[in-house]
Amino acid sequence: MKIAVIGMGYVGLSLATLLSKDNEVVAVDIDESRVDMVNSGKSPIVDKLIEEYLAKGDLNITATTSYAVALDGAEYVIVCTPTNYDVETGKFDTSSVEAALDQARDLKSNAAVVIKSTIPVGYTNQIRKKYPSLFIFFSPEFLREGRALEDNLYPSRIVVGSEDDRAVKFGELLKESALKDDVKVVAMESTEAEAVKLFANTYLAMRVSYFNELDTFAEIHDLNSRKIIEAVCLDPRIGMDYCNPSFGYGGYCLPKDTKQLRANYKEKKIPQKMIEATVEANKIRKNYIAYTILSKNPDCIGIYRLTMKKDSDNYRESAIQDIIRKFVENDANVIIYEPTFKGGEYLGCEVINDFEAFMKKSDIVLANRFEPKLHEYSDKIYTRDMFEKD
Repeated sequence: MKIAVIGMGYVGLSLATLLSKDNEVVAVDIDESRVDMVNSGKSPIVDKLIEEYLAKGDLNITATTSYAVALDGAEYVIVCTPTNYDVETGKFDTSSVEAALDQARDLKSNAAVVIKSTIPVGYTNQIRKKYPSLFIFFSPEFLREGRALEDNLYPSRIVVGSEDDRAVKFGELLKESALKDDVKVVAMESTEAEAVKLFANTYLAMRVSYFNELDTFAEIHDLNSRKIIEAVCLDPRIGMDYCNPSFGYGGYCLPKDTKQLRANYKEKKIPQKMIEATVEANKIRKNYIAYTILSKNPDCIGIYRLTMKKDSDNYRESAIQDIIRKFVENDANVIIYEPTFKGGEYLGCEVINDFEAFMKKSDIVLANRFEPKLHEYSDKIYTRDMFEKD
């Protein structure tokens, strides 16, 4: 069948790649350079598997800037446009989703519209009233940046926000395209599916914050964080996932999803403490890291990479950015090593693309994630990465 995918970020491009193995997929993006790259078999995002799949050239995928071309004859329209959290309104900015829905309505599409963008709890039911001619349901994604296609090929579960046959069929399409056996497809009401997304990510953020606070305790008491964590996590009820300390959780999903869930609680005046504490714990951790470094009075603070994770070129909402801001507020001299950044300055700090020059100039270097090339300079490195993994 023909499937239209709107938006070619991590979610959209990974889904377009996955579904184009067995279906005709037309992906829409407003960025012509992205469109050109996909049509030439190249990935505009850093994701090893997406790069490999596109390079093979055996997928039935086309990219375009035209909604009309993409939606013509499509049975499903998958909306994967970005929804950023607006700190002033306390809500997601869903205007990009509605722009896509406007196109589907104006082009009189008969396709089932699947919202994959992250949205507030209750949004799908509200938006259905605005677009009565469209069949709309929500289906959350559970993807990691840099491993989006891998997570679609080997999904933990597939959730669809409707028990209508068209929604269940979409879930089965994703299951059929996956390589993992026995993937469970769970159908529920869209508001419940929206809650699944926000509660799952908030739990992960809470877990990250928990082990970060454990690490803060261990560092202040001069204890071995790694040994404590390993012993705690040997309990099978706890496990070794999401236990590696960091400078704080960040990236595209966890910061905005935790804040949105907090806003959903506040909107209905639902009693809570843990959601609020998770958001605040992340601020506390970043402040702790910043003031720990400032207390050492270094002449030049080096920041090794702006990116949040290994094998990624994305540094949206990376924890290190708030730490840099705290340094700048305190008039510290800061330089940044980020080879993917095109420009000489970021957040008012000099960006150096020469690694050796960066290391020579820095008195202390903050590395949220440790990499082998840093071993040679271990006497300069400050990291809380105990396991050298994300």
